[in-house]
Amino acid sequence: MRSIKPARESQGFSIGRLTARPRKVKTAGPSGLQQLKLESKRDGFIYVPDGVSAEHPAPLLLMLHGAGGNARQSIPLLQHFADSSGLILLMPDSRQQTWDVIAGGYGPDVAYIDRALEQTFDLYNVDPARIAISGFSDGASYALSLGATNGNLFTHVIAFSPGFMAPASEHGSPALFISHGTGDRVLPIDACSRKIVSRVKRAGYRVRYKEFDGPHTVPAEIAGEALEWFLKDGV
Repeated sequence: MRSIKPARESQGFSIGRLTARPRKVKTAGPSGLQQLKLESKRDGFIYVPDGVSAEHPAPLLLMLHGAGGNARQSIPLLQHFADSSGLILLMPDSRQQTWDVIAGGYGPDVAYIDRALEQTFDLYNVDPARIAISGFSDGASYALSLGATNGNLFTHVIAFSPGFMAPASEHGSPALFISHGTGDRVLPIDACSRKIVSRVKRAGYRVRYKEFDGPHTVPAEIAGEALEWFLKDGV
């Protein structure tokens, strides 16, 4: 991927607001797995299936890793779904070991994600009606939080085993997919997803909620159901 200039200074990043927006492009960027090349250390990847072109808008999934993880961990789980559906995967690394709002407040990760989105929108024709933010564990908590704060950009939010939801504000009304294992000992389901789901339903969000018999993980069948739900826009 080409490198772009450092992030613009913006008060919006401290309140979780993203400025990047999809736009029409004349030619599509390269396909395959590529490093973002926005930073020299913690950076991230984008995966673009063969066949993505400027003529046909493609869906985009922004995937956020769990605490202590990195973007590379998401690739094996999602790549075959991307190939079968023409889905662009954007997988940034957090600036520190977990996402900024969990470590103290919105700011550095919002700015970096905005740069990654800006670069993606410069190179690919992304369908504004199919932009999802997703994550696992801490990444799921961040996806819910940042997704609700930027519901006028993200049409869908996919949260695998989240711990909490802390939007700085709420804009738009993205559809939500939340899953959680009943045997999760890292983020117990009663204190986490069951409370979150109750709250978002009261707030009027469209929600599909899936519980499964298992620990703190993302079963392949749950991941597949979530992506099919996103691409078909159903609850």
